[in-house]
Amino acid sequence: MKKTIDEHAARFDSIAGEYDDSQNDTEEYRACVSLVIEHADPNPDDVVLDLGCGTGAIGLSLADSAERVLGRDVSEGMMERAREKAADAGIENFEVEYGTFRDPNVESADIGSSETPQADGRDARVDIVVSNFAMHHLANDEKREAIHAIAALNPRRFVLGDVMFFGEPNPENPLYSPEVDDPATVGMLADALTDAGFALTAVEMVHEQFGVLVAERSPNGGRTVEE
Repeated sequence: MKKTIDEHAARFDSIAGEYDDSQNDTEEYRACVSLVIEHADPNPDDVVLDLGCGTGAIGLSLADSAERVLGRDVSEGMMERAREKAADAGIENFEVEYGTFRDPNVESADIGSSETPQADGRDARVDIVVSNFAMHHLANDEKREAIHAIAALNPRRFVLGDVMFFGEPNPENPLYSPEVDDPATVGMLADALTDAGFALTAVEMVHEQFGVLVAERSPNGGRTVEE
Protein backbone atom coordinates (compact mmCIF):
# COMPACT_ATOMS: atom_id res chain seq x y z
CA MET A 1 0.00 0.00 0.00
CA LYS A 2 1.12 3.52 -0.70
CA LYS A 3 -0.45 4.56 2.63
CA THR A 4 -0.85 2.63 5.86
CA ILE A 5 -4.23 1.34 6.97
CA ASP A 6 -4.33 4.03 9.64
CA GLU A 7 -3.54 6.73 7.07
CA HIS A 8 -6.31 5.48 4.78
CA ALA A 9 -8.73 5.37 7.74
CA ALA A 10 -7.90 8.92 8.75
CA ARG A 11 -8.32 10.17 5.17
CA PHE A 12 -11.76 8.62 4.86
CA ASP A 13 -12.75 9.75 8.36
CA SER A 14 -12.14 13.30 7.20
CA ILE A 15 -14.42 13.02 4.14
CA ALA A 16 -17.12 10.67 5.46
CA GLY A 17 -19.72 13.43 5.73
CA GLU A 18 -19.54 14.42 2.07
CA TYR A 19 -18.44 11.09 0.59
CA ASP A 20 -21.84 10.06 -0.78
CA ASP A 21 -22.42 13.36 -2.56
CA SER A 22 -18.95 13.40 -4.11
CA GLN A 23 -19.06 9.78 -5.30
CA ASN A 24 -22.60 9.96 -6.63
CA ASP A 25 -21.47 12.73 -8.95
CA THR A 26 -19.22 10.18 -10.68
CA GLU A 27 -20.89 8.23 -13.49
CA GLU A 28 -18.38 5.38 -13.28
CA TYR A 29 -18.92 4.94 -9.55
CA ARG A 30 -22.71 4.80 -9.96
CA ALA A 31 -22.37 2.27 -12.78
CA CYS A 32 -20.09 0.03 -10.71
CA VAL A 33 -22.45 0.19 -7.73
CA SER A 34 -25.37 -0.88 -9.92
CA LEU A 35 -23.42 -3.74 -11.49
CA VAL A 36 -22.10 -5.04 -8.17
CA ILE A 37 -25.64 -5.09 -6.75
CA GLU A 38 -27.00 -6.76 -9.88
CA HIS A 39 -24.36 -9.49 -9.96
CA ALA A 40 -24.43 -10.13 -6.19
CA ASP A 41 -28.07 -11.22 -6.45
CA PRO A 42 -28.37 -12.80 -2.97
CA ASN A 43 -31.04 -15.27 -1.96
CA PRO A 44 -33.22 -14.54 1.10
CA ASP A 45 -31.16 -16.89 3.30
CA ASP A 46 -27.74 -15.65 2.16
CA VAL A 47 -25.10 -13.96 4.31
CA VAL A 48 -23.31 -11.22 2.37
CA LEU A 49 -19.92 -9.79 3.35
CA ASP A 50 -19.29 -6.24 2.09
CA LEU A 51 -15.55 -5.48 2.29
CA GLY A 52 -14.63 -1.82 2.31
CA CYS A 53 -18.30 -1.10 2.88
CA GLY A 54 -17.78 2.63 3.32
CA THR A 55 -21.06 4.41 3.95
CA GLY A 56 -23.07 1.36 2.89
CA ALA A 57 -23.92 2.00 -0.76
CA ILE A 58 -23.73 -1.72 -1.59
CA GLY A 59 -24.59 -3.36 1.73
CA LEU A 60 -27.70 -1.30 2.40
CA SER A 61 -28.98 -2.00 -1.11
CA LEU A 62 -28.53 -5.76 -0.63
CA ALA A 63 -29.97 -5.95 2.89
CA ASP A 64 -33.59 -6.33 1.75
CA SER A 65 -32.67 -9.34 -0.40
CA ALA A 66 -30.35 -11.16 2.03
CA GLU A 67 -30.64 -12.68 5.47
CA ARG A 68 -27.72 -10.64 6.81
CA VAL A 69 -25.12 -8.25 5.46
CA LEU A 70 -21.79 -7.92 7.27
CA GLY A 71 -20.16 -4.57 6.50
CA ARG A 72 -16.43 -4.24 7.11
CA ASP A 73 -14.27 -1.13 6.85
CA VAL A 74 -11.25 0.55 8.47
CA SER A 75 -12.72 4.06 8.74
CA GLU A 76 -14.85 4.67 11.82
CA GLY A 77 -16.25 7.81 10.21
CA MET A 78 -17.47 5.88 7.17
CA MET A 79 -18.84 3.06 9.31
CA GLU A 80 -20.71 5.49 11.55
CA ARG A 81 -22.32 7.06 8.50
CA ALA A 82 -23.35 3.58 7.29
CA ARG A 83 -24.91 2.81 10.67
CA GLU A 84 -26.81 6.10 10.61
CA LYS A 85 -28.17 5.38 7.14
CA ALA A 86 -29.23 1.88 8.21
CA ALA A 87 -31.02 3.26 11.28
CA ASP A 88 -32.74 5.96 9.22
CA ALA A 89 -33.96 3.32 6.76
CA GLY A 90 -35.06 0.90 9.51
CA ILE A 91 -32.61 -1.75 8.27
CA GLU A 92 -31.68 -4.12 11.10
CA ASN A 93 -29.76 -6.88 9.28
CA PHE A 94 -26.78 -4.74 8.21
CA GLU A 95 -24.02 -5.20 10.79
CA VAL A 96 -20.99 -2.93 10.51
CA GLU A 97 -17.64 -3.60 12.20
CA TYR A 98 -13.95 -3.01 11.70
CA GLY A 99 -12.31 -5.39 9.27
CA THR A 100 -9.71 -5.43 6.51
CA PHE A 101 -9.42 -7.35 3.26
CA ARG A 102 -6.78 -9.68 4.66
CA ASP A 103 -8.41 -9.96 8.09
CA PRO A 104 -12.14 -9.42 7.49
CA ASN A 105 -13.17 -10.20 11.07
CA VAL A 106 -15.27 -13.20 9.98
CA GLU A 107 -14.34 -16.75 10.89
CA SER A 108 -14.00 -19.53 8.33
CA ALA A 109 -17.15 -21.09 6.95
CA ASP A 110 -16.62 -24.38 8.78
CA ILE A 111 -16.72 -22.71 12.21
CA GLY A 112 -20.24 -21.36 12.26
CA SER A 113 -23.55 -21.39 10.40
CA SER A 114 -26.40 -19.04 9.70
CA GLU A 115 -28.55 -21.06 12.10
CA THR A 116 -26.50 -19.94 15.10
CA PRO A 117 -24.99 -16.57 14.18
CA GLN A 118 -23.12 -14.61 16.80
CA ALA A 119 -24.70 -11.29 17.70
CA ASP A 120 -21.59 -9.41 16.60
CA GLY A 121 -21.45 -11.01 13.17
CA ARG A 122 -18.51 -13.36 13.82
CA ASP A 123 -18.53 -17.10 13.24
CA ALA A 124 -21.03 -16.76 10.40
CA ARG A 125 -20.92 -18.54 7.07
CA VAL A 126 -20.45 -16.21 4.12
CA ASP A 127 -22.31 -16.96 0.90
CA ILE A 128 -21.44 -13.89 -1.17
CA VAL A 129 -18.60 -11.37 -0.88
CA VAL A 130 -18.86 -7.94 -2.51
CA SER A 131 -16.50 -5.00 -2.65
CA ASN A 132 -16.64 -1.72 -4.54
CA PHE A 133 -13.93 0.92 -5.01
CA ALA A 134 -11.73 -0.29 -2.16
CA MET A 135 -9.29 -3.05 -3.15
CA HIS A 136 -7.29 -0.67 -5.37
CA HIS A 137 -5.71 0.75 -2.21
CA LEU A 138 -3.72 -2.49 -1.85
CA ALA A 139 -0.49 -3.34 -3.64
CA ASN A 140 -0.72 -6.29 -6.03
CA ASP A 141 0.82 -8.80 -3.61
CA GLU A 142 -1.61 -7.57 -0.95
CA LYS A 143 -4.51 -7.99 -3.40
CA ARG A 144 -3.49 -11.61 -3.92
CA GLU A 145 -3.38 -12.16 -0.15
CA ALA A 146 -6.79 -10.51 0.19
CA ILE A 147 -8.33 -12.71 -2.51
CA HIS A 148 -6.97 -15.83 -0.84
CA ALA A 149 -8.41 -14.62 2.50
CA ILE A 150 -11.77 -14.17 0.79
CA ALA A 151 -11.54 -17.64 -0.77
CA ALA A 152 -10.85 -19.11 2.70
CA LEU A 153 -14.33 -17.97 3.73
CA ASN A 154 -15.70 -20.30 1.02
CA PRO A 155 -18.27 -17.96 -0.55
CA ARG A 156 -19.99 -19.19 -3.68
CA ARG A 157 -19.58 -15.78 -5.36
CA PHE A 158 -17.27 -12.78 -5.17
CA VAL A 159 -18.21 -9.56 -6.97
CA LEU A 160 -15.50 -6.91 -7.25
CA GLY A 161 -16.12 -3.42 -8.56
CA ASP A 162 -13.03 -1.25 -8.64
CA VAL A 163 -10.49 0.85 -10.41
CA MET A 164 -8.78 -1.63 -12.76
CA PHE A 165 -6.93 -1.31 -16.03
CA PHE A 166 -8.33 -2.88 -19.21
CA GLY A 167 -5.41 -1.41 -21.17
CA GLU A 168 -2.64 1.09 -20.66
CA PRO A 169 -4.05 4.02 -18.64
CA ASN A 170 -3.53 7.49 -20.00
CA PRO A 171 -0.88 9.02 -17.72
CA GLU A 172 -2.22 12.46 -18.55
CA ASN A 173 -5.73 11.56 -17.41
CA PRO A 174 -5.71 9.07 -14.53
CA LEU A 175 -9.22 8.68 -13.11
CA TYR A 176 -7.83 7.79 -9.70
CA SER A 177 -5.33 9.27 -7.22
CA PRO A 178 -1.84 7.93 -8.04
CA GLU A 179 -0.44 9.19 -4.75
CA VAL A 180 -2.70 6.90 -2.69
CA ASP A 181 -4.21 4.36 -5.12
CA ASP A 182 -2.53 1.31 -6.66
CA PRO A 183 -4.88 -0.21 -9.26
CA ALA A 184 -4.18 -3.56 -10.90
CA THR A 185 -4.74 -4.79 -14.42
CA VAL A 186 -7.74 -6.97 -15.13
CA GLY A 187 -5.34 -9.75 -16.08
CA MET A 188 -3.59 -9.65 -12.72
CA LEU A 189 -6.92 -9.75 -10.86
CA ALA A 190 -8.17 -12.62 -13.05
CA ASP A 191 -5.01 -14.62 -12.35
CA ALA A 192 -5.31 -13.99 -8.60
CA LEU A 193 -8.95 -15.11 -8.60
CA THR A 194 -8.30 -18.33 -10.48
CA ASP A 195 -5.21 -19.06 -8.37
CA ALA A 196 -7.48 -18.83 -5.32
CA GLY A 197 -9.93 -21.36 -6.79
CA PHE A 198 -12.51 -19.02 -8.30
CA ALA A 199 -13.89 -19.21 -11.83
CA LEU A 200 -14.23 -15.81 -13.48
CA THR A 201 -17.76 -15.80 -14.91
CA ALA A 202 -18.28 -12.16 -15.95
CA VAL A 203 -16.17 -9.13 -16.82
CA GLU A 204 -17.92 -5.77 -17.07
CA MET A 205 -15.90 -2.86 -18.45
CA VAL A 206 -17.43 0.41 -17.26
CA HIS A 207 -14.46 2.44 -18.50
CA GLU A 208 -10.91 1.53 -19.50
CA GLN A 209 -9.98 2.31 -15.88
CA PHE A 210 -13.06 0.90 -14.09
CA GLY A 211 -14.85 -2.42 -14.10
CA VAL A 212 -16.64 -5.22 -12.29
CA LEU A 213 -15.47 -8.83 -12.05
CA VAL A 214 -17.71 -11.71 -11.02
CA ALA A 215 -16.11 -14.89 -9.72
CA GLU A 216 -17.72 -18.14 -8.60
CA ARG A 217 -16.28 -21.02 -6.65
CA SER A 218 -14.77 -23.54 -9.03
CA PRO A 219 -14.70 -27.22 -8.03
CA ASN A 220 -12.06 -27.76 -10.72
CA GLY A 221 -9.60 -25.23 -9.38
CA GLY A 222 -10.59 -22.14 -11.32
CA ARG A 223 -10.98 -21.12 -14.95
CA THR A 224 -11.47 -17.81 -16.69
CA VAL A 225 -14.48 -16.72 -18.65
CA GLU A 226 -14.11 -17.22 -22.39
CA GLU A 227 -13.26 -14.08 -24.32
